[in-house]
Amino acid sequence: MAETFFDKIYKNKTAHTPDVLSCLANLSNDEVFTPPDVVNQMLDMLPQELFCDPNTTFLDHACKTGVFLREIAKRLIVGLADKIPDLQQRIDHIFHKQLYGIAITELTSLLSRRSLYCSKYPNSRYSVSLFDNSEGNVRYRRTEHKWGRITTDEKGKQKATCLYCGANSSYDRGVEKETHAYEFIHTDNPEKIFNMKFDVIISNPPYQLSDGGGTGDSARPIYHLFVEQAKKLTARFISMIVPSRWMKGGKGLQEFRARMIKDTHINYIFDYEDAQECFSGIHLDGGVNYFLWSKEYNGPVHYYYKPLNQDVIYSERFLQTDLTNTVIRDYRQISIIEKTSNGDRFSEIVSTRNPYGFSADLFNNPEKYPSADLSFTFELNKNKIFGVKGIKGGAKRTIGYVYLDPNEDKDGNLSKYKLFFSKAYMTTSTVPPEIVEAKPNEICTETFLQIGGFDSSEQTHNCLSYIKTKFFRALLFYNRHSLNISRESFALIPMQDFSKPWTDEELYAKYNLTREEIDFIESMIKPMGD
Repeated sequence: MAETFFDKIYKNKTAHTPDVLSCLANLSNDEVFTPPDVVNQMLDMLPQELFCDPNTTFLDHACKTGVFLREIAKRLIVGLADKIPDLQQRIDHIFHKQLYGIAITELTSLLSRRSLYCSKYPNSRYSVSLFDNSEGNVRYRRTEHKWGRITTDEKGKQKATCLYCGANSSYDRGVEKETHAYEFIHTDNPEKIFNMKFDVIISNPPYQLSDGGGTGDSARPIYHLFVEQAKKLTARFISMIVPSRWMKGGKGLQEFRARMIKDTHINYIFDYEDAQECFSGIHLDGGVNYFLWSKEYNGPVHYYYKPLNQDVIYSERFLQTDLTNTVIRDYRQISIIEKTSNGDRFSEIVSTRNPYGFSADLFNNPEKYPSADLSFTFELNKNKIFGVKGIKGGAKRTIGYVYLDPNEDKDGNLSKYKLFFSKAYMTTSTVPPEIVEAKPNEICTETFLQIGGFDSSEQTHNCLSYIKTKFFRALLFYNRHSLNISRESFALIPMQDFSKPWTDEELYAKYNLTREEIDFIESMIKPMGD
């Protein structure tokens, strides 16, 4: 294909010089710049005749660099050459009538216009297409959050929550700071932003906002709000790149996941176990995916899954199954999950978060828990407690002794034997940190989930033998989506009789796994020491 005028404008012809938009540092792990090659992979999913139609309209509702609109423009420049032969008329038509964007910040609005129009002010003489205003079709409006009812938390702090995105009132800021109240999702009438309909909505939306929970690094996802809002515009096609966490879990994503799983208008999903294969230099727990939703399509998903350090796995299937209420990302797992899906679930003996009411910062900030009276030597009537001390990256396990309010024994397992399982470890790891075999009256902070209780140490040890099998850890690995482990993470794992220990060989035979299925487990799951 001959090089176009647009190529000359936007691409340095020196072969070894990379596209400038592939070299920009990300704003954060939550506001990620999309590499041009990934943008073009997403555009390749669309019917290519869209780029030959002078009436097709495109919207990027979360502009950061303008790369989506720029790459669309390059395709339209070529696709409309026969219909609008004059190059300047063609460019003017494309920029004025077909391409629209909503920037997420004032800075990204300038960057997007510079990428698209070759000038951050498209009414200047440097713009490749002249507008009569300084925005062109890439707009930015500072938007404020809409605060709901003010509440007081257990520590006496007052806070309000945005009715649109769930952000807390720490985002109620002066004009010198960004509010991160993104215009597209802070309105009941998104169609009125441009007062027009769009054929294609395509973007890489912001992923989350800090909500101040946990140890201060907790965050609320918001990318699903951009997906849901886009569907209100009744576009013909919607394509976005988002974290894959929604497929398995995620805070506040249950209803969104249920709707996506049932949605038969999703035509394609390209899903990466390791997000760095799309976005170099960042880490997103659970990977990342981009999808194409088509109003006119109704059928199974064409699903491309890229495991870590492996070739792409293709399948054509519906996301909804009778096996689980989450998405089975790797098609090779389905037969194993199907064979192990009957009977009681192991998750039934796993505690919910914080089984004894002691937060993870107990050992770092004992003054916050005066009634616990933390000490490091045994005292009568106190309970031995397992936790961690230190900051992230250097935190070490430790033990102490505390007074426990009897009402905090939520599951009635205080007097029983149990296992304490780390609540967080790397999503790519198939070997959990050391599991604690706890005796009666021993407890833990929210650093751990509790498994059990059991009536004897023998039952506890037999359960531990089950956890150490590759069979168990494969099913746990299949259901993980983030650093944090929850009770639901164990939902795919069948319950066993713990009057005896378990081995992989026994479990493979019990569930009639084929040699291929066994090899698949053995190839992915690392052995675990005794």
